[in-house]
Amino acid sequence: MNILVIGSGGREHALCWKLRQSPRTDRLFAAPGNPGMARVAECVALDAGDHAAVIDFAAANEIGLVVIGPEQPLVDGLADALAAAGIAAFGPSAAAAQLEGSKGFTKALCTEAGIPTAAYARFDSGEAARSYTALQPLPVVIKADGLAAGKGVTIATTAAEASEALDALPGPVVIEAFLTGPEASLFVLCDGSDVLVLASAQDHKRVGDGDTGPNTGGMGAYSPAAVLTPDLLDRSMREIVEPTVRAMTEAGTPFRGVLYAGLMLTPTGPQLIEYNVRFGDPECEVLMLRLESDLVELLLATCHGGLAELRPVWREDAALTVIMAAKGYPVDPQTGTEIAGIEAAEATGATVFHAGTRRRSDGSLVASGGRVLAVTALGKDVGEAQAAAYAAVDMIDWPGGFCRRDIGRQAVGD
Repeated sequence: MNILVIGSGGREHALCWKLRQSPRTDRLFAAPGNPGMARVAECVALDAGDHAAVIDFAAANEIGLVVIGPEQPLVDGLADALAAAGIAAFGPSAAAAQLEGSKGFTKALCTEAGIPTAAYARFDSGEAARSYTALQPLPVVIKADGLAAGKGVTIATTAAEASEALDALPGPVVIEAFLTGPEASLFVLCDGSDVLVLASAQDHKRVGDGDTGPNTGGMGAYSPAAVLTPDLLDRSMREIVEPTVRAMTEAGTPFRGVLYAGLMLTPTGPQLIEYNVRFGDPECEVLMLRLESDLVELLLATCHGGLAELRPVWREDAALTVIMAAKGYPVDPQTGTEIAGIEAAEATGATVFHAGTRRRSDGSLVASGGRVLAVTALGKDVGEAQAAAYAAVDMIDWPGGFCRRDIGRQAVGD
């Protein structure tokens, strides 16, 4: 079949890379795509916010499946529009996408369903939020209620930091109690009734080595996450994911798509930090390298039902990805700087996914965003994957970029 992938980041490049390997894929389109995706897909200028244009393109090109990568089109209802036009779309409805689109929505659902999560309060008013925050023990977690590209979270350790965070979030906010423990990301597919566990990963949100500096969209990840033991995985499914899926179904908004549970593994058990309703980025990059099964089959079963009959096969190997970002990220990334050496990096056996690149008219590759490349490698364990990924990173010639040098530190030590 012909497949259209919506998006232009590292996640979408990884999805295209894996979809291209399926014998069920005929023509593969990416909208708008990026130079890396152009190696495996036909990039088209298509605005995901123009639902009619997406539908017209899908009809004209006999698209059998639309894979919606980023969160914004999902929250905006692109999957609903495609479904109404009779076009299969991988991704939840706008109503179900509220699990990511509104942290207040998810917190209220957790309270109603008895799902373990941090104590919280939601505020529309900045003054009310300030009054409440002043009474909370430090550190306190301050989050934008809506979408913030992974950067709308502050762990305030002082009253001044809390005040600054609230100043930076003009819209509704959620104030949470601070949880302690290792974090893990759990990915599952849902077809509206059945839930299929995919794999675990561990992300690195802070911009600097040793988990220092501001939160970002993610500076690297690895999979699997050993901290999510079989017992903790079972508890996470029983106590968090399955009750969520039931609650969404009972509310008349069944969830169909990939559900990404960010978990804190506290001394008393797993607690939900937040949900994402799409593959994480950079987690998608490591998941796609480890997945041996046909991704098209998994996505179609998610859209049409039948996940209960599938058992995805995963490599025993670990995968690790290092994000190379433009200097100044996440505050003021320097775009337009030239990048070379990607072919040399991939000659080491690594895979380089493009996350924020463009081609100049002369054919040179330059940075076009904050997170620019996801250098990804396999190894028999996280330590070996880490060594392979950094060996590839060191082959890339990009003076305008930087990366953390300790991705995987939780698994292999400092």
